Order: sequence, then C-alpha cells, then structure tokens
Amino acid sequence: MTMKQDGDAASVPACFISNHEGFLGNIKKFIRDFVVTEIDADGRQVTTGAATHAPRSTDKSGGRRDRNRQGSEEGDFAADCRFDLTVSSPDGLDLSMVLGQGVSEQLEQFVVSLRDEAEEGEESGRKELSLGSFTDKYQRANVHRAVRHRFPFLMTVTIQPEIRVREDPDYRELSQLVTEEEAEDFFRFMDAKVQDSSYTFHPDDNKEHRTAVHHFLNRRFGKLVETKSFNQQERTAISVRLRERGRPKKRSAEERREEDVYTAFTLCKENLETLEAISYMAATLGVLPSDFTYAGIKDKRALTYQSMVVKKVSPQRLMEKRGELEKRGMRLSHIRPAAEPLKLGRLRGNHFDLVVRDLKSHGGGEVHSGAETRRRLAGLVEEALQNVQVRGFVNYYGPQRFGTGQSVRSDLVGLALLKEDMVNAVRLFFSPEDGDDPPSQAKRHFLQTDNAKESLALMPASKARERLMLRALNRYGTGPEGCAKAWLSLPHGMRVFYPHAYCSRVWNEAVAHRLATLGHQVRTGDLVWTQQEAEQTDDCEAARIHVVTQAEERRGAYALAQVLLPMPGNTVRYPENAMGAWYRERLATDGLDNCRFRVGGLKLNLPGCYRPLLANLCNLSYRLQTCEEGAGGNGGGNSKGHFKATTGDAERHESLTLTLNFDLDSSCYATICLREIMKCDL
Repeated sequence: MTMKQDGDAASVPACFISNHEGFLGNIKKFIRDFVVTEIDADGRQVTTGAATHAPRSTDKSGGRRDRNRQGSEEGDFAADCRFDLTVSSPDGLDLSMVLGQGVSEQLEQFVVSLRDEAEEGEESGRKELSLGSFTDKYQRANVHRAVRHRFPFLMTVTIQPEIRVREDPDYRELSQLVTEEEAEDFFRFMDAKVQDSSYTFHPDDNKEHRTAVHHFLNRRFGKLVETKSFNQQERTAISVRLRERGRPKKRSAEERREEDVYTAFTLCKENLETLEAISYMAATLGVLPSDFTYAGIKDKRALTYQSMVVKKVSPQRLMEKRGELEKRGMRLSHIRPAAEPLKLGRLRGNHFDLVVRDLKSHGGGEVHSGAETRRRLAGLVEEALQNVQVRGFVNYYGPQRFGTGQSVRSDLVGLALLKEDMVNAVRLFFSPEDGDDPPSQAKRHFLQTDNAKESLALMPASKARERLMLRALNRYGTGPEGCAKAWLSLPHGMRVFYPHAYCSRVWNEAVAHRLATLGHQVRTGDLVWTQQEAEQTDDCEAARIHVVTQAEERRGAYALAQVLLPMPGNTVRYPENAMGAWYRERLATDGLDNCRFRVGGLKLNLPGCYRPLLANLCNLSYRLQTCEEGAGGNGGGNSKGHFKATTGDAERHESLTLTLNFDLDSSCYATICLREIMKCDL
C-alpha cells in the first residue's frame, strides 16, 4: 500500500500529534509483511502461549489507557466498550451451503406457497417438502437447526436418513393471536434453549386477548415455560421464561454430551476475513457459524493468529478436519478441550510484526549517494519512532472501519440506517466497485434491474452477507418493508457495524477538530479519565466521566493522554466546551439532530462510548536494512534500532526496508500508528 488520495484516506483526517518529517514506503506488499498475533486476556500471544508484556501504556499521570477492551484490531467491526453487540447468529449461514442451491430454492418456493395459502385462508394440511438424505448426523443436526432458525414456522422431521419439512401448526395458531414477527421470534427463543432466558411480547392492553395468549402458551408449552403479565411503561405485556431445566425437545444423553462440548484452538488465516473463515469451518464441520466464538475480528489482508472456541465439536473431530481446512487458507493449532465459549473483547491487545518496503523521503527530489540516502532515511526513521514512542499517536479509527472499497462507504450506509431510510441503505450496500469482478456485476445488475433473484444467481457463494440480503429481498420485495426485512436477515453484529461506522467517522472528525481548534492542551470542559478511576476499574460502564474545571486547566491537572471524546450514542455525555456545540451541529448537518440512536425495527441500540484521544505503542523494536529490489525477505529480529548496511558499493537496485515489532491495545489500529510514524496515508 502506498500513499492514497481516494475516499479511504479521506475517512481519516490529516491531523497528527508529532511534527517530525516522516517518510514514504509500501506496506502489505506481501501478505506476510503484515502479521497480527492476538494477545489474550492473560497477556500471552496466542501462537506460542508465551507470556508477553501486556500492551498497557501509562500516561504521565499514571492513568491506565487500555479503555477499549470490547473492540479488536485491523478490520474490526466489533465495537468499543458499551456498544450493544452479539456474536454472529445462525442467520449468518447461507442455506445453499448446507442444502445445495437447488434444494434451497425449492425450500424458498415451499415457504412462499405456505404464505399464499395462509393469506387465502386455506389449510396447508400435511403438505411436506423433502430436503434430501443426509447420512452424517452432524449434517442432519446442522440442517435441522439452520432451517428452524431461518424459518421458525416450519417443522423438520427425520425419517432416516431423509429430512422432511412442513408447517408447524402451533406457529399458525400463535400467529393468529400475535404478529407474525412476534410468533417467529418466540419460536426462535424456544428453539435456542438458553436457560434462564425470557421472551417478552409487545404490550397488550386487552385483558381478554392476553388471557387467550396465556391459555395457548400454557396448553402447548406449559411443561417448558411459565408465563406472567407485568407492567411495562404503564402498559401490560406478557413475559415467557423457560422453566428450570426446561427443554423444548427431549435430547438423548449422547446429544446432551455433544451440546456441552467446547473445543479451543488457534486459527491462523491468510487473506481471509474472520467471518468468511468461520463460514467455511461451519460448513466443513456441520455446525452453525454461531457455534464459533472469538475475542476479536482480524484484518483480511494479513497473516493473523487468533483464539477461537467451537461448540459441539470434539478436539478429535476438529483434528480430523485440519487438512481439509488448510486447503482454504486456514491452519488450526493448539487444539484442546475448553470449559466455555470466548467472549467478544476478551483480549489484551495485538502484537504486530510489520515490514515497510522501498523507503523514500517525502521530498523525493534530492540527489544523494546511496550511503548518504541511507543515513538520511535512518535519521528520519529514528526521529519518527522516538517521537511516537514518547508522544503516542492520534487514536483514529482506521479506514478499514469504513470499507476499503472504491465505492462502498459503510458510514453512509450507517447514516441511512440511523435515518431509517431502509431502501437507500440497501442501495448503498450494493454499490459496486469500478471493476468487472463477479460481485460487482451482481451488485450492478441489482441496482439496474431491482431483480434480487437474478442478482442472487450472479453473486458468488463466498459473499455471505450479500447473498443473505438478496434472498430476503427476493422473498419480501424491494420496498421499504422488504428492505427492512433484508437488513434483519443479517446477524446483529453485521447490522450494527454500519451505524458504528458512521459514529466512528464522526469521532475521527471530532478529534481532528478538537486538536485544530483547542490545541494540544487540556481545556476547560474536556472529558477525562481520572487517575483514581482508571486504577480502580476496567469497566467502562462504571467509570465516572470527569469534566475539567477552569482551575484544573490553569494548574495542568490532566495530560492530553487522559482526554476522551465520546462516540455518539444515547447515553454519552458530550464535552462542556466548544466541542459540545460541534457535535450538535455535526449531527444536525446529517439530519440527526433528533436522533435517539435506536432503530427499533432493526433491533439496534447505540448507547455510545468514550474513546481516548491518544493511543500508545508498547514493546517497540525495529530493524532498518538494505535489500535488493524485489527480494522477498521479511527482515526481522528484535534488535532495538538496528541499522544493517551492506558492505562495499551500493547496488543499483538497492532499497531500504524497515521491520517493526510492537504491541497495541485492543481497538487500536496499526495502520494509524504507521500513519503517524510515516506522515502519509496508507
């Protein structure tokens, strides 16, 4: 990657904290030039299990600065602390991967026919569809769960080895009492089998109607659930809770053992998105994507190592599939039993091993001898690294947060969703790239024809998000209601990514405006972490945000590293100085002056969070060396400030390469750190 001038670069303002000159160079010239290794919650790199220094930096006042534990790294669409996130759900599995394209389309048509009959008041009777024969029990379990989650109004029946599907009569009866959406959500709740969980129907002021719902639930599910009415915002609603040890379906001892199995492993992937890798693994192992848990999402264009846990798969079975997965660009190691799933954000940070090739000065016009050029560049590199090591870097969200394509702008999609303009959000989502690759052809066809079915046939199987959206658009139509259903077809974590992208862009613009107008000093009205709070708690929810007073500004009570800026949301406090007015004006410019940062129809809630203005790198080491142009060596080593020059005369096509090794807290971007070091967009 060289210096950019397109929309990617524009998503990160050109505002820096240090004033060194910097230099130019190429990153990610080769995949192995960018290696990301997760550091777990115990401070260990997941590749070796060896302890590493925790990437926790301390500001001049002693306050800890690892405040964004709920996020992850490069390419992360997991949010920062206080965002309402869930891991990927069974919706993330394209049924065509399990059933095959032909059977999947037959199932869609079967569902449409049931809907038509229901609208016309006809009884479906025992109308059935065969999904085919599945000799592998893992495949059968996968089909049952995937179909029931996608279409909760269907029953799946095994007549070994065949699986048949028909309408669930209980669903039809319940849908006469409540909305179809509530009935579907209730059946998903029942199928999830989550102990101590509950489901609440919409408020209902009609006592007779509530009584009818109670009677139905107790008659059909009384052994499994208990129901009660309660007041909710001066209205009455029905809540349903699973009874202790209640199960919607009796399971065998073998099934119970399989359900309780967790297997941990280290995933090494190359040129793959984390969710794409999970889709491949789920299809290979016969489980759902939601059975995989992880601490954070890693960059696609990199070699990455991260911890994962999979449910319902034994270590032995996972080892048997390693060879098959390796053909897909995934290597699994450190396979072992685990006691529980991983939680999103349960990581200390990430370790980076980076190579920057073809170093040049920003001037580019000077004519020097080879030795003089190397000496000058060595001085620029050393000055830049010392500055950033001491002062840190502006904690921008990286361009990955906003979509790195030429046309797709995730923040604009998020803005449309926050304004509840579902149709425009869908059309922005399907913005094609400038090229003529298959995904762009499919997107272009949809925008030109509005034909979701034909576009689905053109969309590659690897594009899970796009295919899920097109399937829903084909089923529900491309109007406002159909587009809302299409967004609901995506797992919650994918849906919420887009509004988060918009809020991230606003945060980036806010920090640039803050530095440009209020300078590099702490000002009255700024929000800060206090030293006492930072040492006592790691919980963003529990931290009390302090507003800097005039007296504190005069005596320099706080350092710039303690200053926070809020991500827009419905629970955050905004600065009590000129920045507070800036936030209000910025949101009003986009038509969000009355935004509550909730999209009820999509089940999205953005409380917001506080992000430190600055970030620090830790455990820095580097090596600067010469190599012949086109050589593939990565350099390496851990020598502090090591400069390696070739002996004898400089060769004609010699270039300088910088190898960097450092740690960052979670939710900090290595590309942004490099940007501050090099003073160019990457």
